[in-house]
Amino acid sequence: MPILKKIAIQDFRNIVFQELSFSPNINCVSGNNGVGKTNLMDAIWYLSMTKSAFSTSDRFNFRHGTEAFAISGTYDMGGGPLARFSVQVNSKGEKKIRRDDKPYPKVSGHIGVLPIVMVSPSDTSLVSESGDDRRRFMNAVLSQMDREYLSSIQQYNRLLVQRNKMLKDGVGDEGLLSVFDERMDLYAQVVFGAREKFVRDLVPILSEYYANLSGGREEVAIGYQSDLRKGSLVDLLKASREKDKVLGYTSVGVQRDDLEFKMDGYPIRRCGSQGQQKSFLVSLKFAQYEIMKRRYGFPPTMLLDDVFDKLDMGRIGNLLGMVAGSDFGQIFITDSNKVRMSGIVDNLTADRAYFEVDAGEFKEVGDA
Repeated sequence: MPILKKIAIQDFRNIVFQELSFSPNINCVSGNNGVGKTNLMDAIWYLSMTKSAFSTSDRFNFRHGTEAFAISGTYDMGGGPLARFSVQVNSKGEKKIRRDDKPYPKVSGHIGVLPIVMVSPSDTSLVSESGDDRRRFMNAVLSQMDREYLSSIQQYNRLLVQRNKMLKDGVGDEGLLSVFDERMDLYAQVVFGAREKFVRDLVPILSEYYANLSGGREEVAIGYQSDLRKGSLVDLLKASREKDKVLGYTSVGVQRDDLEFKMDGYPIRRCGSQGQQKSFLVSLKFAQYEIMKRRYGFPPTMLLDDVFDKLDMGRIGNLLGMVAGSDFGQIFITDSNKVRMSGIVDNLTADRAYFEVDAGEFKEVGDA
């Protein structure tokens, strides 16, 4: 089980340079809004996923006035010597990922080595925004657990870009399009099968967590929507080929997959209150955590960023009771209210560390 013992961050967001050592159990970070709590969480996420949890482009991760950033972490991998992972990114788009100073041949080779789950206020986009966010959620989970999935979604997306370019440029070679369709179908079947199983496994765990968190007042469910429920991708692409030529892009496929979050049979985005939606999203991430723990055989790192936001104290108590009653690994928690956070955490474990942050500078402090 990977445990982050120490992190070094340079020129990432508002952090000039910082070295911190962590507890193997619970680490609590407090400070006002906008001072850097989430940036630390994102740096830890970056070490695992080789990209930001929030920014689609690395240009938003450079500290103002700089053209590169670096993050490194020393991990106890559960036996044997400590392992050091590092990432360096510059404004030219060059990204170097290393383990013990040895570069990975491919960045994707690192995904899944340091499994991680994050709960943050930005999760509201999973309910309120487009299917892109929900597909990114599925990809982030499945890519960590399933290398075949990661390879298949990468290959599928490359072929999709090429096929769309052909359609946009007016290339109507039927034979060439058929070749693309057949190759895309192979990868799409892997993606579809993995996503379908993931949702099927996720729903009962989600329901249990939501019942514990909310007091069982509502029933929740997830529907998985995919064009591939209608047939094989190769047949769907053939049937839509003329339409795609007119549109200039591919109109069917797993790039259109979506998740429908429901409460008592209705879309949660329409019928759920703000608190209910927050409870659903927290439960969703905890269910993800449980699935990953079962797959790996050990708990992934958990990042709880302002997780108490929009949850009443009863729900907060239920949430932390779930944490205390489960086999959780290393946890990082941020909250603007240090007294509230320590009042809950101190009752869970004596093995914890507290940090305060101001303007991107962190320092370890004693108990509140």
